[in-house]
Amino acid sequence: MEQNALTRITGGSPLRTLVWLLVLSIVVGFVLDTIGLDPFGFLRHLIANFDRFVDWVVHLGFDAVRNLMRYLVWGAVFVVPIWLIVRLTGARRG
Repeated sequence: MEQNALTRITGGSPLRTLVWLLVLSIVVGFVLDTIGLDPFGFLRHLIANFDRFVDWVVHLGFDAVRNLMRYLVWGAVFVVPIWLIVRLTGARRG
């Protein structure tokens, strides 16, 4: 039996796949509604808070760079003087 492009995409009969997806969607929707989730509320919340999410990601990146610089400075406060003393006194590693 020759398969056309639609049959290959859907993994079988397109009508059978459509019916399966409808039944599965109803079952999953029932379960989610039973535990109190609202798909429209979820979408509204997602869209309303998208800008906050983008802000959070951007600030997370800048905070990471800021923290890295702070660690660098704190480390240099101790490492550079110790390195300088070791170099000036001529101490060598074991």
